[in-house]
Amino acid sequence: MHAAHGVPPLASGEGPAPKRIVVAYGFWIFLLSDIVMFSAIFATYAVLVNATAGGPTGAQLFNYTTVAIETICLLLSSFACGMMALAINLEHKPGTYLGAAVTFVLGAAFLALELREFADMIARGATPERSAFLSAFFTLVGCHGAHVTIGLIWLLVMMAQVWAKGFPITVVRRLACFSLFWHALDIIWVALFSIVYLIGGGA
Repeated sequence: MHAAHGVPPLASGEGPAPKRIVVAYGFWIFLLSDIVMFSAIFATYAVLVNATAGGPTGAQLFNYTTVAIETICLLLSSFACGMMALAINLEHKPGTYLGAAVTFVLGAAFLALELREFADMIARGATPERSAFLSAFFTLVGCHGAHVTIGLIWLLVMMAQVWAKGFPITVVRRLACFSLFWHALDIIWVALFSIVYLIGGGA
């Protein structure tokens, strides 16, 4: 019937897409939607960066040494995450745990430095309600920090699954999604570092 209308019959092996393809496609959609959200926040920050209402500017508030250390921590954590992915491909548990531990420690160090930066700014009276600039700053940087926090929790859960189950395809697939998520956060931070601290802060 299909052939009569110029449509070849379905091959016997055709059917729904494999789950790994569906999961990968869905996760890429999630990442893209997250990037769209960050783009909107970046645009808001760009509009409000000079709206200080007589309050402190970025150049007066930012500690560039701390920010540089934060950046190094996150970049190195992304490298460690890549090493973890290689160990996962080899189904090597010690290498996986080591890569995950380094990723977690560096990610936690990044988060601790960021929270200290927030605390120092608030102690100096630079709170989110002080000006539109500070509201946009705390929203943008805080949103990225919240994503890092989620990533750290996700990593702990995944290591518990590796310990309990080993490397079945479902666990490997989730770890691959985590790696994509973590590297995406790294890329977003590079953009944030450049736009907020270097350009916006007048460094």
